[in-house]
Amino acid sequence: MRGRFTDQGGLFSYIAPDKRVPANHPLRKVRDLVRDVLSDLSRSLGKLYASEGRPSIPPEQLLSALLLQVFYGIRSERQLMEQLDYNLLYRWFVGLSPDDPVWDPTTFTKNRERLQNGDVFTKFMTRLLNHPQVQPLLSDEHFSVDGTLIEAWASQKSFRPKDGSGDDDDGANFHGQKRKNDTHASTSDPDSRLYRKAAGREAKLCYMGHATMENRHGLAVAGRVTHANGSAERRASETMLKARRKAAGRRITAGEDKAYDTADHVANLRAIGVTPHVTQNQAITKTGKTRNSAIDERTTRHAGYGMSQSRRAMTECIFGWGKQHGTMRKTKHRGIARVAADFLLNLIAYNLIRIPKLLAA
Repeated sequence: MRGRFTDQGGLFSYIAPDKRVPANHPLRKVRDLVRDVLSDLSRSLGKLYASEGRPSIPPEQLLSALLLQVFYGIRSERQLMEQLDYNLLYRWFVGLSPDDPVWDPTTFTKNRERLQNGDVFTKFMTRLLNHPQVQPLLSDEHFSVDGTLIEAWASQKSFRPKDGSGDDDDGANFHGQKRKNDTHASTSDPDSRLYRKAAGREAKLCYMGHATMENRHGLAVAGRVTHANGSAERRASETMLKARRKAAGRRITAGEDKAYDTADHVANLRAIGVTPHVTQNQAITKTGKTRNSAIDERTTRHAGYGMSQSRRAMTECIFGWGKQHGTMRKTKHRGIARVAADFLLNLIAYNLIRIPKLLAA
């Protein structure tokens, strides 16, 4: 027989949000990992807040909500609060009951700044990688490093002369003008830089994100954001690999693409105890000569060099996921500190998506 239609249904529900989430939902294992790490961070999180006054947003729920934003590519905190209000899956993951009110977007943003200033994202990444289930998955000897461009939240019209000239057209007509980072800066995001990815490509206002990946399972182990310039990738690589080398306590290897094939960078890596498995750059120059690579047969003759080159390509999966599913393609934040925090959140989210699959394999 035909069922009876009753608009809105019952007034009360006696089913817990946990019962609404399927037993095999992928967020279940991710939530367990996040809860374990947050419990270890409880003491560090407590130091960020005063012992008296009005209660703030619990940092555990704040960080869980930020991870949801990256998992589902939610474009703003305002939209995140809107979806958190009616989505039972999101409420269950964050730890809100169906009757709990959601937070004001402005309050949420200000509390996010507290976590960012307290270096909580870096601590979360470190605790996650040191988790008893995660640590056996990681290599402490073989790594890969790569960089990617993160488009800034600033328009070309905002890239104006630093001396204040050229204000007649409000920056609308810049065609035919010579614009350089030395003489121009964005009025809306001064930390961004005009950068061209390759010859023949358009120049964009952007930042440069750098990630270090371990080669065993392709998990991100470190990340940082710098100004976009020609040497940023190499300098960031040296800084991150020096920390990896110190943590390992022995010589490590680093796979990198041909953009890192310069004599000074290769020499710097060897000086800090890193074997540079850099792709040889033997391209033909504009004058018709073949470029001399800083990597010779002393490195390429070993089987490990070929293995590093093969694993190195997995760093593109990290950036690809962050730009396709996360919030890495075009940042919604301004200032290098905020962009760096969001970039690190994308690396954490990528690891959280990957780790349950690796543990189940």
